[in-house]
Amino acid sequence: MYTITKKQLAAKSTYQIDVKAPQIAKKHEAGHFIILRVDEKGERVPLTIVERDLKEGTVTLIFQVVGVSTEKLSRVPEGGQIADILGPLGNPTEIPTNETVLCAGGGVGVAVLYPIIKAMYENGNRVISIIAARDKESLILEDEVAAYSHELHVMTDDGSHGKKGLITDGMEEIIKQEHISRSEIIGPAIMMKYASMLTEKYNIPSIASLNTIMVCGTGMCGSCRVSVGEQIQFACADGPEFDAHKIDFDEILTRERAYKDIEKQDYEQYLETVKLKKT
Repeated sequence: MYTITKKQLAAKSTYQIDVKAPQIAKKHEAGHFIILRVDEKGERVPLTIVERDLKEGTVTLIFQVVGVSTEKLSRVPEGGQIADILGPLGNPTEIPTNETVLCAGGGVGVAVLYPIIKAMYENGNRVISIIAARDKESLILEDEVAAYSHELHVMTDDGSHGKKGLITDGMEEIIKQEHISRSEIIGPAIMMKYASMLTEKYNIPSIASLNTIMVCGTGMCGSCRVSVGEQIQFACADGPEFDAHKIDFDEILTRERAYKDIEKQDYEQYLETVKLKKT
């Protein structure tokens, strides 16, 4: 069992928790992720490690409530326990030196991007970050990203904070003003698709992270198969990061839609069950 030592609301429907896991904290590098289960019968949920505290032996995780498993996790109180955590998993991010890097994060993808931004900054790169969300209340880690960025640009769909527009609008504006060596793109699949198309247009090498489509996290189940160029890769074992210009994002988007209705139904039934228990 793993104890949640700290818990707070990071944004609308989004929580930040610190979990006591000293061995995982010790081995963590930027780009690594973990797989957790809230209880013994729980679904396996992949989450990127946002931060670690070696002194406290904790790892920081951020998640958005989107279904049954994340709803259950959001209900575990500070001081409460979750069944298990497996990690760190995946391959760490390749961190260059003395380059100008455009780091683009959308939604909770900013949580995945943040440790990469920090590592890029600390390794002597010029880091230009752009983060985006639907509205001000959905933005996460703005101050933390700003602390490790030479420039920070913020976009919201409704214009309630930063500039109004899509993240690709802001990215293109930056690209036209700066010589970008490479780009890290992390967020919803649809956002990564169009952001990758943009950087390909300008011949900017780009990396995208696919850790949201996993189940086992070790390459055994095969559910995280992705088409990258002419090859089939496993997001957990071969990734989670791949050449963004070679990823078949349409394939990923089709897979994401496959169980949407079932997941929505299960979530509604779970909420109704919890409601009945309270009454």
